[in-house]
Amino acid sequence: MRCWKRWSAALLALTLCMGLLSGCSQEEARPGLSVCVGADVETLDPIYATAEGDQTILVHLYENLMRVTLDTSGGTTVTGGMAKSYTQERNADGTVTWTFRLRSAKWSDGQAVTANDFVYAWRRLADPASGSPYASILSVVAGYEQVVETGDTSLLQVSAKNDSTLEVVLNGNYDWFLTEVCTSPATLPLRQDVVTTLRDAAVERNRAAAEETGQEGTERWWSDPAALVTNGAYVPGTYTQGESFTLTENTRYYGSITGPGELNFYFADTAEEASELYRNETVDLVWPLTDEEIERQAEVTPLTELGTYTVLFNCNQAVFADQQVRQAMVMAIDRNGAAEAAGITARPAEGLVPPGVPGEDGEDFRTDAVLLDNDPEAYAERCTQARQVLEQAGYDSGSYLGQLEYLYVDTPENAAVAQELARQWSEALRVNVTPVAVSGTELRAALRSGDYTLAGLNLKAVGNDAECFLKQWTSDQGSNVVGYANSAYDTLLSIIAKADDGTARMGCLHDAEVLLLDDAALAPLYTRHTGWALRDTLTGACRDERGWFCLPGVTARTA
Repeated sequence: MRCWKRWSAALLALTLCMGLLSGCSQEEARPGLSVCVGADVETLDPIYATAEGDQTILVHLYENLMRVTLDTSGGTTVTGGMAKSYTQERNADGTVTWTFRLRSAKWSDGQAVTANDFVYAWRRLADPASGSPYASILSVVAGYEQVVETGDTSLLQVSAKNDSTLEVVLNGNYDWFLTEVCTSPATLPLRQDVVTTLRDAAVERNRAAAEETGQEGTERWWSDPAALVTNGAYVPGTYTQGESFTLTENTRYYGSITGPGELNFYFADTAEEASELYRNETVDLVWPLTDEEIERQAEVTPLTELGTYTVLFNCNQAVFADQQVRQAMVMAIDRNGAAEAAGITARPAEGLVPPGVPGEDGEDFRTDAVLLDNDPEAYAERCTQARQVLEQAGYDSGSYLGQLEYLYVDTPENAAVAQELARQWSEALRVNVTPVAVSGTELRAALRSGDYTLAGLNLKAVGNDAECFLKQWTSDQGSNVVGYANSAYDTLLSIIAKADDGTARMGCLHDAEVLLLDDAALAPLYTRHTGWALRDTLTGACRDERGWFCLPGVTARTA
Protein backbone atom coordinates (compact mmCIF):
# COMPACT_ATOMS: atom_id res chain seq x y z
CA MET A 1 0.00 0.00 0.00
CA ARG A 2 2.81 2.40 0.93
CA CYS A 3 4.61 1.59 -2.34
CA TRP A 4 1.43 2.34 -4.29
CA LYS A 5 1.11 5.67 -2.49
CA ARG A 6 4.71 6.54 -3.27
CA TRP A 7 4.34 5.84 -6.99
CA SER A 8 1.00 7.63 -7.25
CA ALA A 9 2.35 10.66 -5.41
CA ALA A 10 5.40 10.81 -7.68
CA LEU A 11 3.16 10.63 -10.73
CA LEU A 12 0.97 13.38 -9.27
CA ALA A 13 3.99 15.65 -8.70
CA LEU A 14 5.22 15.03 -12.24
CA THR A 15 1.78 15.78 -13.64
CA LEU A 16 1.64 18.98 -11.61
CA CYS A 17 4.96 20.21 -12.97
CA MET A 18 4.19 19.29 -16.59
CA GLY A 19 0.72 20.77 -16.52
CA LEU A 20 1.81 24.04 -14.96
CA LEU A 21 4.78 24.39 -17.30
CA SER A 22 2.55 23.93 -20.32
CA GLY A 23 0.51 27.01 -19.33
CA CYS A 24 -2.86 25.25 -19.29
CA SER A 25 -5.87 27.50 -19.77
CA GLN A 26 -8.57 28.29 -17.23
CA GLU A 27 -10.90 25.79 -18.90
CA GLU A 28 -8.43 22.90 -18.76
CA ALA A 29 -8.28 20.74 -15.66
CA ARG A 30 -5.21 21.72 -13.65
CA PRO A 31 -3.30 19.24 -11.51
CA GLY A 32 -3.65 19.14 -7.75
CA LEU A 33 -1.32 19.84 -4.87
CA SER A 34 -0.98 17.56 -1.84
CA VAL A 35 -0.03 19.15 1.46
CA CYS A 36 0.17 18.34 5.17
CA VAL A 37 -0.27 21.14 7.68
CA GLY A 38 -0.96 19.16 10.83
CA ALA A 39 -3.62 17.03 12.43
CA ASP A 40 -7.22 16.29 11.44
CA VAL A 41 -9.79 19.06 11.37
CA GLU A 42 -10.82 20.32 14.80
CA THR A 43 -13.33 22.88 13.56
CA LEU A 44 -14.40 24.56 10.34
CA ASP A 45 -16.10 27.37 12.24
CA PRO A 46 -13.94 30.44 11.53
CA ILE A 47 -14.44 32.03 14.96
CA TYR A 48 -13.13 28.95 16.80
CA ALA A 49 -10.36 27.72 14.50
CA THR A 50 -7.01 28.02 16.31
CA ALA A 51 -5.01 25.25 14.61
CA GLU A 52 -2.93 26.37 11.62
CA GLY A 53 -4.24 23.45 9.58
CA ASP A 54 -7.87 24.43 10.15
CA GLN A 55 -7.09 28.06 9.36
CA THR A 56 -5.31 27.02 6.16
CA ILE A 57 -8.36 25.09 5.00
CA LEU A 58 -10.69 27.96 5.91
CA VAL A 59 -8.81 30.66 3.97
CA HIS A 60 -9.17 28.54 0.84
CA LEU A 61 -12.87 27.88 1.37
CA TYR A 62 -13.72 31.49 2.25
CA GLU A 63 -12.32 34.83 1.16
CA ASN A 64 -12.04 37.87 3.41
CA LEU A 65 -12.08 41.57 2.58
CA MET A 66 -8.32 41.39 2.00
CA ARG A 67 -6.04 38.46 1.23
CA VAL A 68 -2.39 37.61 1.76
CA THR A 69 -0.23 36.90 -1.29
CA LEU A 70 3.45 36.79 -2.21
CA ASP A 71 5.17 39.98 -3.28
CA THR A 72 7.90 40.22 -5.92
CA SER A 73 10.66 39.73 -3.33
CA GLY A 74 9.18 36.50 -1.98
CA GLY A 75 7.70 38.12 1.12
CA THR A 76 4.02 38.58 1.87
CA THR A 77 1.78 41.48 0.93
CA VAL A 78 -1.93 42.22 1.29
CA THR A 79 -4.20 42.79 -1.69
CA GLY A 80 -7.93 43.19 -2.20
CA GLY A 81 -10.06 40.12 -1.67
CA MET A 82 -13.82 40.63 -1.50
CA ALA A 83 -12.98 44.34 -1.21
CA LYS A 84 -12.65 45.86 -4.70
CA SER A 85 -11.65 49.18 -3.13
CA TYR A 86 -11.63 50.94 0.22
CA THR A 87 -11.30 54.39 1.75
CA GLN A 88 -10.24 55.65 5.18
CA GLU A 89 -11.55 58.78 6.90
CA ARG A 90 -10.36 60.34 10.19
CA ASN A 91 -13.26 61.68 12.25
CA ALA A 92 -13.28 64.68 14.61
CA ASP A 93 -13.88 62.46 17.65
CA GLY A 94 -10.72 60.41 17.00
CA THR A 95 -12.51 57.48 15.39
CA VAL A 96 -11.65 56.25 11.92
CA THR A 97 -14.19 55.11 9.32
CA TRP A 98 -13.26 52.49 6.75
CA THR A 99 -15.59 52.03 3.78
CA PHE A 100 -15.23 48.91 1.63
CA ARG A 101 -16.74 48.51 -1.84
CA LEU A 102 -17.31 44.82 -2.48
CA ARG A 103 -16.75 42.95 -5.71
CA SER A 104 -19.58 41.42 -7.64
CA ALA A 105 -18.99 37.92 -6.27
CA LYS A 106 -21.07 34.85 -5.58
CA TRP A 107 -21.27 32.13 -2.98
CA SER A 108 -20.79 28.58 -4.20
CA ASP A 109 -24.57 28.14 -4.44
CA GLY A 110 -24.85 31.13 -6.78
CA GLN A 111 -26.17 33.68 -4.29
CA ALA A 112 -24.46 37.08 -4.19
CA VAL A 113 -21.88 37.90 -1.51
CA THR A 114 -23.15 40.99 0.32
CA ALA A 115 -21.96 43.38 3.01
CA ASN A 116 -24.50 41.84 5.39
CA ASP A 117 -22.54 38.58 5.28
CA PHE A 118 -19.63 40.42 6.91
CA VAL A 119 -21.89 42.20 9.38
CA TYR A 120 -23.36 38.88 10.52
CA ALA A 121 -19.96 37.18 10.79
CA TRP A 122 -18.32 40.03 12.72
CA ARG A 123 -21.23 40.42 15.14
CA ARG A 124 -21.21 36.67 15.72
CA LEU A 125 -17.48 36.85 16.48
CA ALA A 126 -17.91 39.76 18.91
CA ASP A 127 -20.86 38.18 20.72
CA PRO A 128 -19.68 37.22 24.24
CA ALA A 129 -22.10 34.28 24.12
CA SER A 130 -19.98 32.79 21.32
CA GLY A 131 -16.89 32.66 23.54
CA SER A 132 -14.53 32.92 20.58
CA PRO A 133 -10.82 32.99 21.49
CA TYR A 134 -10.40 35.56 18.71
CA ALA A 135 -13.17 37.96 19.73
CA SER A 136 -10.65 40.54 20.93
CA ILE A 137 -9.46 41.06 17.35
CA LEU A 138 -12.53 43.30 17.06
CA SER A 139 -11.61 45.37 20.12
CA VAL A 140 -10.42 48.05 17.69
CA VAL A 141 -13.97 48.42 16.34
CA ALA A 142 -16.09 51.09 17.99
CA GLY A 143 -18.82 49.61 20.17
CA TYR A 144 -16.96 46.37 20.92
CA GLU A 145 -16.67 47.04 24.65
CA GLN A 146 -20.39 47.83 24.82
CA VAL A 147 -21.11 44.50 23.11
CA VAL A 148 -18.99 42.71 25.72
CA GLU A 149 -20.81 44.47 28.55
CA THR A 150 -24.37 44.11 27.26
CA GLY A 151 -24.34 41.21 24.80
CA ASP A 152 -26.08 43.48 22.26
CA THR A 153 -24.13 42.82 19.06
CA SER A 154 -25.96 45.58 17.18
CA LEU A 155 -23.76 48.05 19.09
CA LEU A 156 -20.73 46.93 17.09
CA GLN A 157 -20.16 49.69 14.53
CA VAL A 158 -20.05 47.44 11.47
CA SER A 159 -22.85 48.13 9.01
CA ALA A 160 -24.03 47.46 5.48
CA LYS A 161 -24.84 50.71 3.68
CA ASN A 162 -26.12 48.58 0.83
CA ASP A 163 -25.38 45.13 -0.58
CA SER A 164 -22.00 46.20 -1.94
CA THR A 165 -20.84 48.71 0.70
CA LEU A 166 -19.50 47.79 4.15
CA GLU A 167 -18.68 50.47 6.72
CA VAL A 168 -16.50 49.85 9.79
CA VAL A 169 -15.82 52.49 12.45
CA LEU A 170 -12.66 52.03 14.52
CA ASN A 171 -12.10 53.58 17.95
CA GLY A 172 -8.59 54.74 16.95
CA ASN A 173 -6.01 54.81 14.19
CA TYR A 174 -4.82 51.21 13.83
CA ASP A 175 -2.35 50.81 10.97
CA TRP A 176 -2.69 47.04 11.15
CA PHE A 177 -6.49 46.90 10.81
CA LEU A 178 -6.38 46.34 7.05
CA THR A 179 -3.47 43.89 7.02
CA GLU A 180 -4.31 41.86 10.14
CA VAL A 181 -8.02 42.15 11.02
CA CYS A 182 -9.31 42.12 7.44
CA THR A 183 -7.23 39.04 6.53
CA SER A 184 -7.85 36.97 9.66
CA PRO A 185 -9.64 33.60 9.44
CA ALA A 186 -11.75 34.75 12.40
CA THR A 187 -13.33 37.59 10.40
CA LEU A 188 -14.21 35.57 7.29
CA PRO A 189 -17.75 36.18 5.96
CA LEU A 190 -20.58 33.74 6.66
CA ARG A 191 -24.15 33.46 5.42
CA GLN A 192 -26.59 33.62 8.32
CA ASP A 193 -29.20 31.50 6.53
CA VAL A 194 -26.63 28.78 5.80
CA VAL A 195 -25.31 28.67 9.37
CA THR A 196 -28.85 28.60 10.78
CA THR A 197 -30.02 25.83 8.44
CA LEU A 198 -26.96 23.64 9.02
CA ARG A 199 -27.08 24.24 12.78
CA ASP A 200 -30.74 23.19 12.96
CA ALA A 201 -29.92 20.05 10.97
CA ALA A 202 -27.04 19.23 13.32
CA VAL A 203 -29.28 19.70 16.36
CA GLU A 204 -31.77 17.27 14.85
CA ARG A 205 -29.05 14.69 14.16
CA ASN A 206 -27.80 15.03 17.73
CA ARG A 207 -31.34 14.57 19.05
CA ALA A 208 -31.82 11.45 16.95
CA ALA A 209 -28.44 10.07 18.10
CA ALA A 210 -29.36 10.68 21.73
CA GLU A 211 -32.64 8.81 21.32
CA GLU A 212 -30.92 5.89 19.61
CA THR A 213 -27.79 5.53 21.72
CA GLY A 214 -28.58 7.41 24.90
CA GLN A 215 -25.50 9.58 24.37
CA GLU A 216 -25.45 13.22 23.36
CA GLY A 217 -24.39 13.82 19.76
CA THR A 218 -21.40 15.97 18.85
CA GLU A 219 -22.48 17.28 15.44
CA ARG A 220 -21.90 20.99 14.73
CA TRP A 221 -23.22 23.16 11.92
CA TRP A 222 -20.00 22.64 9.95
CA SER A 223 -19.68 18.90 10.64
CA ASP A 224 -20.77 17.93 7.11
CA PRO A 225 -18.16 19.75 4.98
CA ALA A 226 -19.97 18.85 1.74
CA ALA A 227 -22.93 20.98 2.87
CA LEU A 228 -20.89 24.16 3.37
CA VAL A 229 -21.58 27.16 1.16
CA THR A 230 -18.36 29.10 0.60
CA ASN A 231 -17.09 32.13 -1.31
CA GLY A 232 -13.39 31.30 -1.68
CA ALA A 233 -11.30 29.90 -4.50
CA TYR A 234 -12.17 26.32 -3.50
CA VAL A 235 -15.16 24.32 -2.32
CA PRO A 236 -15.27 21.21 -0.11
CA GLY A 237 -14.71 17.87 -1.81
CA THR A 238 -14.21 14.49 -0.18
CA TYR A 239 -13.47 14.41 3.55
CA THR A 240 -12.20 11.21 5.18
CA GLN A 241 -11.95 11.60 8.94
CA GLY A 242 -8.41 11.20 10.24
CA GLU A 243 -6.94 10.82 6.76
CA SER A 244 -7.54 13.58 4.21
CA PHE A 245 -9.71 16.41 2.95
CA THR A 246 -9.88 17.41 -0.72
CA LEU A 247 -10.88 20.88 -1.91
CA THR A 248 -11.82 21.44 -5.53
CA GLU A 249 -11.90 24.63 -7.58
CA ASN A 250 -14.92 26.87 -7.02
CA THR A 251 -16.34 27.45 -10.49
CA ARG A 252 -18.29 30.48 -9.20
CA TYR A 253 -15.21 32.20 -7.78
CA TYR A 254 -14.86 35.70 -9.21
CA GLY A 255 -11.12 35.45 -9.87
CA SER A 256 -8.77 33.14 -11.69
CA ILE A 257 -6.50 30.57 -10.08
CA THR A 258 -3.07 30.13 -11.60
CA GLY A 259 -2.07 27.26 -9.36
CA PRO A 260 -3.59 23.94 -8.25
CA GLY A 261 -7.05 23.02 -9.44
CA GLU A 262 -7.37 20.78 -6.40
CA LEU A 263 -5.89 20.82 -2.89
CA ASN A 264 -5.42 17.51 -1.09
CA PHE A 265 -4.87 17.94 2.64
CA TYR A 266 -3.35 14.93 4.39
CA PHE A 267 -3.44 14.77 8.19
CA ALA A 268 -0.65 13.81 10.59
CA ASP A 269 -0.84 13.80 14.39
CA THR A 270 2.88 14.34 14.89
CA ALA A 271 5.72 16.11 13.14
CA GLU A 272 7.37 12.73 12.59
CA GLU A 273 4.31 11.44 10.73
CA ALA A 274 4.12 14.66 8.68
CA SER A 275 7.78 14.40 7.70
CA GLU A 276 7.33 10.79 6.63
CA LEU A 277 4.51 11.85 4.31
CA TYR A 278 6.95 14.30 2.73
CA ARG A 279 9.82 11.82 2.50
CA ASN A 280 7.50 9.24 0.92
CA GLU A 281 6.36 11.90 -1.59
CA THR A 282 2.75 11.60 -0.51
CA VAL A 283 2.77 15.38 -0.06
CA ASP A 284 4.81 18.17 -1.64
CA LEU A 285 4.42 20.72 1.14
CA VAL A 286 4.74 19.88 4.83
CA TRP A 287 4.33 21.62 8.16
CA PRO A 288 5.17 21.04 10.97
CA LEU A 289 8.66 19.58 10.69
CA THR A 290 10.53 17.74 13.41
CA ASP A 291 12.89 19.77 15.57
CA GLU A 292 15.85 17.90 14.09
CA GLU A 293 14.83 18.73 10.50
CA ILE A 294 14.37 22.38 11.40
CA GLU A 295 17.84 22.44 12.94
CA ARG A 296 19.34 20.91 9.78
CA GLN A 297 17.34 23.38 7.66
CA ALA A 298 17.58 21.09 4.66
CA GLU A 299 14.91 22.16 2.16
CA VAL A 300 13.40 24.17 5.00
CA THR A 301 12.11 27.73 5.08
CA PRO A 302 13.03 28.83 8.64
CA LEU A 303 10.96 31.42 10.48
CA THR A 304 10.10 32.56 13.99
CA GLU A 305 6.69 31.66 15.32
CA LEU A 306 4.53 34.67 16.15
CA GLY A 307 4.11 33.86 19.82
CA THR A 308 5.84 33.92 23.20
CA TYR A 309 5.36 31.22 25.83
CA THR A 310 4.65 33.18 28.99
CA VAL A 311 3.92 32.75 32.71
CA LEU A 312 0.74 34.56 33.76
CA PHE A 313 0.35 35.86 37.33
CA ASN A 314 -3.24 36.40 38.45
CA CYS A 315 -3.06 39.88 39.99
CA ASN A 316 -6.58 39.45 41.38
CA GLN A 317 -5.39 36.64 43.65
CA ALA A 318 -4.17 37.87 47.03
CA VAL A 319 -0.74 36.28 46.75
CA PHE A 320 0.06 38.10 43.51
CA ALA A 321 -1.70 41.38 44.23
CA ASP A 322 1.68 42.47 45.61
CA GLN A 323 3.93 43.64 42.78
CA GLN A 324 7.10 42.79 44.73
CA VAL A 325 6.04 39.15 45.07
CA ARG A 326 5.51 38.96 41.31
CA GLN A 327 8.83 40.66 40.65
CA ALA A 328 10.66 38.19 42.91
CA MET A 329 9.06 35.25 41.10
CA VAL A 330 10.07 36.69 37.71
CA MET A 331 13.64 37.42 38.77
CA ALA A 332 14.06 33.82 39.94
CA ILE A 333 13.24 32.43 36.49
CA ASP A 334 16.10 31.07 34.41
CA ARG A 335 14.80 31.48 30.87
CA ASN A 336 17.71 29.49 29.47
CA GLY A 337 16.65 26.51 31.55
CA ALA A 338 13.01 26.92 30.54
CA ALA A 339 13.93 27.10 26.85
CA GLU A 340 16.14 24.03 27.14
CA ALA A 341 13.26 22.12 28.73
CA ALA A 342 10.97 23.21 25.87
CA GLY A 343 13.17 21.66 23.17
CA ILE A 344 15.84 22.57 20.66
CA THR A 345 13.68 25.00 18.67
CA ALA A 346 13.00 27.20 21.73
CA ARG A 347 15.00 30.36 22.38
CA PRO A 348 15.00 32.41 25.62
CA ALA A 349 12.63 35.35 25.32
CA GLU A 350 14.11 38.83 25.10
CA GLY A 351 10.78 40.57 25.66
CA LEU A 352 7.07 39.92 25.31
CA VAL A 353 7.06 40.82 21.61
CA PRO A 354 8.83 38.00 19.74
CA PRO A 355 11.39 38.36 16.94
CA GLY A 356 9.88 38.78 13.50
CA VAL A 357 7.53 41.64 14.42
CA PRO A 358 8.31 44.78 12.38
CA GLY A 359 9.76 47.81 14.11
CA GLU A 360 10.70 51.23 12.81
CA ASP A 361 11.85 51.57 9.19
CA GLY A 362 11.45 47.85 8.51
CA GLU A 363 13.79 46.80 11.32
CA ASP A 364 12.81 44.04 13.72
CA PHE A 365 10.99 45.36 16.81
CA ARG A 366 13.03 43.06 19.02
CA THR A 367 16.35 44.21 17.55
CA ASP A 368 15.60 47.72 18.76
CA ALA A 369 15.33 46.69 22.42
CA VAL A 370 16.39 43.53 24.26
CA LEU A 371 14.63 43.83 27.62
CA LEU A 372 15.38 40.55 29.40
CA ASP A 373 18.77 39.53 30.72
CA ASN A 374 19.54 35.96 29.70
CA ASP A 375 23.18 35.98 30.71
CA PRO A 376 23.64 32.66 32.59
CA GLU A 377 26.45 34.19 34.65
CA ALA A 378 24.04 36.81 36.02
CA TYR A 379 21.39 34.31 37.15
CA ALA A 380 22.83 33.73 40.63
CA GLU A 381 22.88 37.47 41.30
CA ARG A 382 19.27 37.78 40.09
CA CYS A 383 18.23 35.05 42.53
CA THR A 384 19.93 36.93 45.37
CA GLN A 385 18.05 40.07 44.40
CA ALA A 386 14.82 38.07 44.13
CA ARG A 387 15.17 36.86 47.73
CA GLN A 388 15.80 40.41 48.89
CA VAL A 389 12.69 41.67 47.07
CA LEU A 390 10.61 38.88 48.60
CA GLU A 391 11.85 39.84 52.05
CA GLN A 392 10.93 43.47 51.38
CA ALA A 393 7.42 42.23 50.61
CA GLY A 394 7.32 40.75 54.13
CA TYR A 395 8.10 37.10 53.39
CA ASP A 396 11.16 35.68 55.12
CA SER A 397 10.65 32.50 53.09
CA GLY A 398 8.71 31.78 49.96
CA SER A 399 7.04 28.91 51.79
CA TYR A 400 4.82 31.51 53.49
CA LEU A 401 3.16 32.09 50.16
CA GLY A 402 1.51 28.71 50.57
CA GLN A 403 1.15 25.92 48.03
CA LEU A 404 0.68 27.48 44.59
CA GLU A 405 -0.69 25.77 41.49
CA TYR A 406 0.66 26.33 37.98
CA LEU A 407 -1.75 25.37 35.17
CA TYR A 408 -0.46 24.35 31.75
CA VAL A 409 -1.82 22.65 28.65
CA ASP A 410 -0.94 18.97 28.82
CA THR A 411 1.89 18.37 26.35
CA PRO A 412 5.30 16.79 27.02
CA GLU A 413 7.10 20.08 26.31
CA ASN A 414 4.82 22.12 28.56
CA ALA A 415 5.14 19.52 31.33
CA ALA A 416 8.93 19.69 31.18
CA VAL A 417 8.82 23.49 31.37
CA ALA A 418 6.39 23.39 34.30
CA GLN A 419 8.63 21.01 36.25
CA GLU A 420 11.68 23.18 35.51
CA LEU A 421 9.91 26.33 36.75
CA ALA A 422 8.77 24.57 39.92
CA ARG A 423 12.35 23.50 40.56
CA GLN A 424 13.73 26.99 39.97
CA TRP A 425 11.23 28.69 42.29
CA SER A 426 11.80 26.08 44.97
CA GLU A 427 15.59 26.34 44.89
CA ALA A 428 15.80 30.11 44.51
CA LEU A 429 12.95 31.26 46.77
CA ARG A 430 11.65 28.16 48.57
CA VAL A 431 8.31 28.79 46.89
CA ASN A 432 6.23 25.63 46.57
CA VAL A 433 4.57 25.33 43.15
CA THR A 434 2.61 22.30 41.96
CA PRO A 435 2.31 21.91 38.16
CA VAL A 436 -1.22 20.91 37.10
CA ALA A 437 -1.84 19.60 33.57
CA VAL A 438 -5.17 20.56 31.99
CA SER A 439 -6.69 20.55 28.53
CA GLY A 440 -6.66 23.65 26.36
CA THR A 441 -10.39 24.10 26.95
CA GLU A 442 -9.95 23.83 30.71
CA LEU A 443 -7.13 26.36 30.71
CA ARG A 444 -9.13 28.86 28.68
CA ALA A 445 -12.07 28.45 31.05
CA ALA A 446 -9.85 29.00 34.10
CA LEU A 447 -8.32 32.12 32.58
CA ARG A 448 -11.72 33.57 31.65
CA SER A 449 -13.17 32.92 35.11
CA GLY A 450 -10.05 34.00 37.01
CA ASP A 451 -9.99 30.66 38.81
CA TYR A 452 -6.23 30.21 38.72
CA THR A 453 -3.09 31.55 40.41
CA LEU A 454 -0.29 30.79 37.92
CA ALA A 455 -0.55 29.61 34.34
CA GLY A 456 1.66 28.98 31.33
CA LEU A 457 0.33 30.07 27.95
CA ASN A 458 1.68 30.57 24.45
CA LEU A 459 0.64 34.17 23.80
CA LYS A 460 -0.19 34.65 20.14
CA ALA A 461 -1.20 38.04 18.83
CA VAL A 462 -4.10 38.59 16.45
CA GLY A 463 -1.74 40.43 14.12
CA ASN A 464 1.92 40.94 13.25
CA ASP A 465 2.33 44.25 15.06
CA ALA A 466 3.73 45.01 18.52
CA GLU A 467 0.49 46.76 19.46
CA CYS A 468 -1.33 43.47 19.04
CA PHE A 469 0.83 41.93 21.78
CA LEU A 470 0.42 44.89 24.15
CA LYS A 471 -3.15 46.13 23.64
CA GLN A 472 -4.71 43.07 25.29
CA TRP A 473 -3.31 44.03 28.73
CA THR A 474 -5.07 47.38 29.14
CA SER A 475 -7.49 47.47 32.06
CA ASP A 476 -10.58 47.68 29.83
CA GLN A 477 -9.83 44.60 27.72
CA GLY A 478 -11.70 41.35 28.28
CA SER A 479 -8.56 39.53 27.10
CA ASN A 480 -6.66 40.91 30.12
CA VAL A 481 -6.93 37.64 32.06
CA VAL A 482 -4.20 38.59 34.57
CA GLY A 483 -6.16 41.54 35.97
CA TYR A 484 -3.33 43.97 35.24
CA ALA A 485 -4.26 47.61 35.84
CA ASN A 486 -1.93 50.58 35.41
CA SER A 487 -3.29 53.97 34.32
CA ALA A 488 0.07 54.94 32.81
CA TYR A 489 0.01 51.82 30.66
CA ASP A 490 -3.56 52.51 29.57
CA THR A 491 -2.56 56.05 28.63
CA LEU A 492 0.36 54.84 26.54
CA LEU A 493 -1.84 52.44 24.59
CA SER A 494 -4.41 55.18 24.07
CA ILE A 495 -1.71 57.46 22.64
CA ILE A 496 -0.52 54.64 20.39
CA ALA A 497 -4.06 54.12 19.05
CA LYS A 498 -4.27 57.76 18.00
CA ALA A 499 -0.68 58.29 16.83
CA ASP A 500 0.00 59.67 13.36
CA ASP A 501 3.78 59.84 13.70
CA GLY A 502 5.35 56.42 13.15
CA THR A 503 8.50 57.16 15.14
CA ALA A 504 6.56 58.46 18.15
CA ARG A 505 4.22 55.46 17.96
CA MET A 506 7.12 53.01 17.94
CA GLY A 507 8.73 54.77 20.91
CA CYS A 508 5.49 54.49 22.90
CA LEU A 509 5.23 50.80 22.04
CA HIS A 510 8.69 50.17 23.45
CA ASP A 511 7.86 52.22 26.56
CA ALA A 512 4.66 50.26 27.08
CA GLU A 513 6.45 46.92 26.86
CA VAL A 514 9.03 48.06 29.42
CA LEU A 515 6.30 49.20 31.82
CA LEU A 516 4.32 45.97 31.46
CA LEU A 517 7.34 43.77 32.15
CA ASP A 518 8.54 45.96 35.05
CA ASP A 519 5.15 45.51 36.71
CA ALA A 520 5.65 41.73 36.38
CA ALA A 521 2.06 40.77 35.62
CA LEU A 522 3.53 38.23 33.23
CA ALA A 523 6.91 36.67 32.53
CA PRO A 524 7.94 35.82 28.94
CA LEU A 525 9.89 32.54 28.86
CA TYR A 526 10.78 31.60 25.30
CA THR A 527 9.95 31.90 21.63
CA ARG A 528 10.17 29.18 18.99
CA HIS A 529 11.42 28.99 15.46
CA THR A 530 9.79 26.64 13.02
CA GLY A 531 10.02 25.67 9.39
CA TRP A 532 8.17 24.22 6.45
CA ALA A 533 9.29 22.48 3.29
CA LEU A 534 8.10 22.71 -0.31
CA ARG A 535 9.51 20.61 -3.13
CA ASP A 536 12.24 22.48 -4.95
CA THR A 537 10.38 21.86 -8.21
CA LEU A 538 7.56 24.12 -6.99
CA THR A 539 7.23 27.75 -5.94
CA GLY A 540 4.54 30.20 -4.84
CA ALA A 541 3.52 28.84 -1.43
CA CYS A 542 2.72 31.72 0.90
CA ARG A 543 2.72 31.39 4.70
CA ASP A 544 1.16 34.15 6.76
CA GLU A 545 3.23 35.18 9.78
CA ARG A 546 0.34 34.04 11.97
CA GLY A 547 0.72 30.46 10.78
CA TRP A 548 -1.59 29.51 7.93
CA PHE A 549 -0.74 28.90 4.26
CA CYS A 550 -2.15 30.38 1.04
CA LEU A 551 -1.68 27.98 -1.88
CA PRO A 552 -3.62 29.13 -4.99
CA GLY A 553 -0.41 30.60 -6.41
CA VAL A 554 1.72 27.43 -6.25
CA THR A 555 3.22 26.70 -9.67
CA ALA A 556 6.09 24.71 -11.12
CA ARG A 557 9.46 26.39 -10.75
CA THR A 558 10.78 27.54 -14.11
CA ALA A 559 14.34 28.40 -13.11
